[in-house]
Amino acid sequence: MSPPGANPPHSAAAPTPPAGPDPGSRARALVPQTTKPQISVEMLSCPRYLAGAREMVASLARRLGFDEIAACQIALAVDEALANVIRHGYERREDQPIWMSIWELDAPQSTGPKPAHPGPHPAPPAVLVSRPGEGLFIIIEDQGRQTEPETIKGRDLEDVRPGGLGVHIIREVMDEVVYEKRTGGGMRLTLVKRLQPLNDRGDAAGTPPGQPRGTTNG
Repeated sequence: MSPPGANPPHSAAAPTPPAGPDPGSRARALVPQTTKPQISVEMLSCPRYLAGAREMVASLARRLGFDEIAACQIALAVDEALANVIRHGYERREDQPIWMSIWELDAPQSTGPKPAHPGPHPAPPAVLVSRPGEGLFIIIEDQGRQTEPETIKGRDLEDVRPGGLGVHIIREVMDEVVYEKRTGGGMRLTLVKRLQPLNDRGDAAGTPPGQPRGTTNG
């Protein structure tokens, strides 16, 4: 159940997206042709729920073809993103809403004119003719303290001390990372992680025979 006065960002009562250029449009161009995410989760900003979110994301990543290492890395990136919302957006308050929406990423083959796209959900700027199962597209939203997206940077790795590496981990693991301010308050984080591209034989390019797609070396 939502806290009183909290409207999920993808509900009919959610604030309308801001007009004009969308900082996340480059990543959102990869959203599959659906107006609703395949998975929607609303959770409170309490650290005890992070383990469940990690396990769900890791399990889904494995099902989509990522190997164990890559699936755990994706789950870690999502965990760091959620933990940052709790620590910085909500200043460790444990009763505030966080929304996570997940789409299975399609692999674009060609583009066409932008279609009519009713509904409150983010719309891709072009038709993507694609085959499914090419990765994950995740949006995390909150109603916490806003910050300028360009100021969100990871701490210098040479500054050795505990903590402060969440943003660095997220950017290292994911292929696309886009921070935005939400209309009416809060932040939106868009994350994209792709499986390796396929060659003409349908195998992952550069992947030895028998090695799972989505492997992250090193």
